[in-house]
Amino acid sequence: MTIGVMGAGAWGTALAQVLAADGTPVRLWARDPALVATIAAERRNPVYLPTAALSEAIRPTADLDDLAEAEMVLVVTPAQAMRGVLRQLPQAGMPLILCSKGIEAGTMKLLHAVAAEEHPGSPIAVLSGPTFAHEVAAGLPTAVTLAAADRDVAGPLARRIKRPSLRPYVSTDVAGAEIGGAVKNVLAIACGVVEGAGLGQNARAAVIARGFAEMTRFGLARGARAETLAGLSGLGDLVLTCSSTSSRNYSLGVGLGRGEPATALLADRRTVAEGAFTAPVLHDAAAAAGVDMPVAEAVCRLLGGANVGAVIEALLSRPLREEGI
Repeated sequence: MTIGVMGAGAWGTALAQVLAADGTPVRLWARDPALVATIAAERRNPVYLPTAALSEAIRPTADLDDLAEAEMVLVVTPAQAMRGVLRQLPQAGMPLILCSKGIEAGTMKLLHAVAAEEHPGSPIAVLSGPTFAHEVAAGLPTAVTLAAADRDVAGPLARRIKRPSLRPYVSTDVAGAEIGGAVKNVLAIACGVVEGAGLGQNARAAVIARGFAEMTRFGLARGARAETLAGLSGLGDLVLTCSSTSSRNYSLGVGLGRGEPATALLADRRTVAEGAFTAPVLHDAAAAAGVDMPVAEAVCRLLGGANVGAVIEALLSRPLREEGI
């Protein structure tokens, strides 16, 4: 049986590679026919994941109709493009595993709600966790959360995608799995700012801890479970992406911390720092839910062009409070 992967960026290509490791046929869809031709000819993705020699079991395509017969489709398009691409996917009723991290602008909906609106007949699951694409593609050990509202959906999907180097843990907390992944992208930008501004390791540890408190407050307000946010898709992913330049969001924050303009840092269309698009949506969603998220708000201000020193000073001058969620 064929597995479909919709989106041939670094993460989509890495997922295709690990799923094809046992010879499973994988159809990898990319929007750009030129990229499809290059992947087919060179057996690598020189634009997004040049270090990986791709399995012969991966068949690239630019035609979404080629995914119609897949037993499941992993959706790895940018969060803000997901609705539009899903509308073009044939309505075949196959399970959809959402592998992008974000909150839809305008509607403030989580991506599983977007997918359910566009494909009401398809079982929906979410794959999230601490995952650098180049490590997954290289076959290094990785653990993730696979969440679906129905355990009878999540369990079989987890068993189908399990590989020696990819270990999925099942959850029924779809909101928690999604919120952890979306919020950590914003917090990773904040930690990058700490590095770029030279504020030290103490400050980064504080941002991680207080950022996790913000993630928890927001998650609980949106129906997530605390144990999910403290697991792989929340705290686990947060720790990974808040400490390495392999994270596009962290790298963006480093540039902001050095005083570089966001417009210049986001100009490279070959990479997508999802946190930059999630931050303003998260700010609005938190305000709508009555949740205070000062670190996320600071990231929004920096992305909008605010002075780094002024934003840091505003955070440090906030009234003292008791520690806690």
